[in-house]
Amino acid sequence: MCQCDNSEAVSGPCCPSSLTDEMWEVIRPLLPVRNLRKGGGVRKYGDRLVLDSIFCVLRSGCQWRMLPRDLMPWDAAHRWFTKWCRDGSCDRIHDELRRQLRIGAGRDSEPSAAVIDAQSIKTSEGGEARGFDAGKRTTGRKRHVIVDTMGLLLVVAVTFASVQDRAGGRTVLARLAAAFRTVSLVWADGGYANSVDSTLLSWGRDALGIVVEIVKRTDDVRGFKVLHRRWVVERSFGWLVRNRRVARDYERLTATSEAMIKVAMIRLMLVRLAGQSSRWSHESHRKTARTKTTEDLIVAESTGHPTGSQPEHGGHASPPPSGSACVGRRAVSIAPCRGAFSLATPAAARANCVRSWSNA
Repeated sequence: MCQCDNSEAVSGPCCPSSLTDEMWEVIRPLLPVRNLRKGGGVRKYGDRLVLDSIFCVLRSGCQWRMLPRDLMPWDAAHRWFTKWCRDGSCDRIHDELRRQLRIGAGRDSEPSAAVIDAQSIKTSEGGEARGFDAGKRTTGRKRHVIVDTMGLLLVVAVTFASVQDRAGGRTVLARLAAAFRTVSLVWADGGYANSVDSTLLSWGRDALGIVVEIVKRTDDVRGFKVLHRRWVVERSFGWLVRNRRVARDYERLTATSEAMIKVAMIRLMLVRLAGQSSRWSHESHRKTARTKTTEDLIVAESTGHPTGSQPEHGGHASPPPSGSACVGRRAVSIAPCRGAFSLATPAAARANCVRSWSNA
């Protein structure tokens, strides 16, 4: 079990997907506050550990039962995830983070225009709302999303993959009109209105007061082309599938699938508000490994055998050849050095000499 003090904002990350201290300071004021008047025992796991466990499932794509032992038990993490999704905490946190990000970018807190699109995604073996998209030849579900001009999620609905874009568009447009009174313009692709059925445009204008504008491709253009406004929602889909849990729909319930999409956007916005990079970097680990290798080489040269109690030469305990040092499973020759050194040699000189071996 994790030994970090997750009740405060001074704990280090247990895994690469865990919250940093900067991200924790952003989301901490938005988490639900426990009502002590309702009683109950002392909580065993803090909110930060709960979020670390949820983000680990989101980023790695593992099953809840396969959560690492460094985090909280899977049943407790899943219970808190379900509770926050059902009581509206996830929606409230998501909306507030979006407002902060828009204000920080110099925009109004509420959007006035949006972009709509749908994505067919494969599902696992079971679950509700599982169909076949004949156009994309995909068995699974379809995600109907509406994002603002920054690519931030506004509304999402998960349906059968067989549901047409026009039918699913009515569902998300109705949700959009109920949640955002300020949106008056929505850009869409040609799948939402064609020569066969274009009633979505008139329905949105008359029933919801939203103008749906179709952005079409030109007939003389072949191959990929970035289209005006439509590329924004395509980029949002790319952001989502970076998380392995939503790269494919593993959820049995569509409500859980929609909640996991919102959790993915919550983490994305947390990274941005904390001023950090959304890509993982192993530079610090590489620097640590290089430093450790240098020290191991120095000790190996001075003692005449590799560090550690386990032999590295096919299970035999024979020492490495004379004039070499064993690092991992590779024997590094020390012959290229300009001169032999001992522990009395200055540390900087030894480090430079060993660095020349590793780069050879």
